[in-house]
Amino acid sequence: MCQHQPTCPSAEATDREAARVIACFREQGWSLLCNGVIVFEDTGELLPDGSSIAPHRGPARHALAA
Repeated sequence: MCQHQPTCPSAEATDREAARVIACFREQGWSLLCNGVIVFEDTGELLPDGSSIAPHRGPARHALAA
């Protein structure tokens, strides 16, 4: 259970990604949040109950040609 003050959002909350990172494995592309959610660098998520959330980042921003 989260010991942070204020308490981090639960894994079921819509703002679950706002929980604090407790372990980061950048070389593998994922981080573990204190609510048990695993967040991948492509913005996909694995929830503690085993369900997954597909990547949900916006479209890529492209530089304007000079």
